[in-house]
Amino acid sequence: MEDNAPQNTRQDAATAKLMEQILYEVKRIVVGQDAFLERVMVAMLAQGHLLVEGVPGLAKTLTVKTLASTIRGHFKRIQFTPDLVPADLVGTRIYNQKSGDFSTSLGPVFTNLLLADEINRAPAKVQSALLEVMQERQVTIAGETHHVPRPFLVMATQNPIETEGTYPLPEAQVDRFMMKVLVSYPTDEEEYVIVERVTGAPVDVSPVASTEQLAALQAECRRVYVDPSLVQYAVRLVSATRDPSRHGLKDMSRFITFGASPRATINLVEGARALAMLRGRTYALPEDMSDLVPDVLRHRLVLSYEALSEGLSADALIERISSKIPAPPRPLEHEKLVA
Repeated sequence: MEDNAPQNTRQDAATAKLMEQILYEVKRIVVGQDAFLERVMVAMLAQGHLLVEGVPGLAKTLTVKTLASTIRGHFKRIQFTPDLVPADLVGTRIYNQKSGDFSTSLGPVFTNLLLADEINRAPAKVQSALLEVMQERQVTIAGETHHVPRPFLVMATQNPIETEGTYPLPEAQVDRFMMKVLVSYPTDEEEYVIVERVTGAPVDVSPVASTEQLAALQAECRRVYVDPSLVQYAVRLVSATRDPSRHGLKDMSRFITFGASPRATINLVEGARALAMLRGRTYALPEDMSDLVPDVLRHRLVLSYEALSEGLSADALIERISSKIPAPPRPLEHEKLVA
C-alpha cells in the first residue's frame, strides 16, 4: 500500500492539472457562467446528458463548442424545428442507382458533443429517435446497429420565453437527462468583459486533452469514494419526492403527482463523484451532493394542478424537501484521508 501511495499522489496531481487546463481554456472564451460550466464538466465526467434552459445569447452553444475544441472532440449542432424527421438526426439508407446497392448515411448524432438547440420544437418521432441515442449510445438504421463515438454528451437547450410552436418533452426522455440547469443573465461586470472580448482581437482555443484522456478521466471518476451514508441521503431525498408524508412532509403530497425515478438517485451519486473530482478530491462530501440536488430533481417532478394554481415551482418544493432531510455529517474516514 505504501509503495502505491506516491504513484497515486502523482496520478491525482496530473488529473487535477488536466482538469484545470481544460477549464482555463474554456474560460479564455466564455465569461462568467461558472455554475453552468461546472455542471457541463460534471455531466461530461459522469457520462450524463444536460438539459439547459435559458434565454438566447447566454453562451450555451459557445460553451459546448469551446469544450469540444479543448478535448479535440467533434462538435455538432442541430437546430430542432417542427418539420424535422428522425432521419435528419440519426441518418438514413440511400439507394445508389449506378451500383444498385444501398449505403448508410450517418446523421449528425455521430459526434462527441451534440447540441440539440430548442429541443422542444421537434415532434414526438424525433424525440423518440434521440431517446435511443441518449440511453443506448447507439442508433438502429434498417436493422443495423451503429454505435456513436465515445465520449458522447447531449446538451439540449430550451427557450423559456417562447412557447408558440413547442412540444412538451416526453417524461421518459426528460428522465434521461442527468440534470436540468437554469442559465441566468450575466452581471454588469461580466457583461462588460463579454463585450470587450467579443469586440476585441479573437482568441484561439488550444486543445489540451484528447478524447482518450477524457475517457480515462471518466473511468477515474467512477473510482471516487462515496460513503454509504451519502447514498442513503440520495435515496431519502428521491423517496421524499414520491411519498412526502413518509418523510414528515404530509402537506406536500397534494402538490406532487409523480416523483423522481431511481435514475435521479443514481445521478445524484454519480454527480457527487464528478463534482468531488472537479474540486480536487478522491472522495465525495455531503456538500458535493447537496449542491446538485436542484439540478438533478427539478425536471423529474410532475406537479399537480393545485401546485400550479398556487404558483409553486419544482425548485420551491425541492427546497422544502432539502430543508427537511438533512445531509449526513462528514464521515470520519474523510478526516483520515485529509490528514
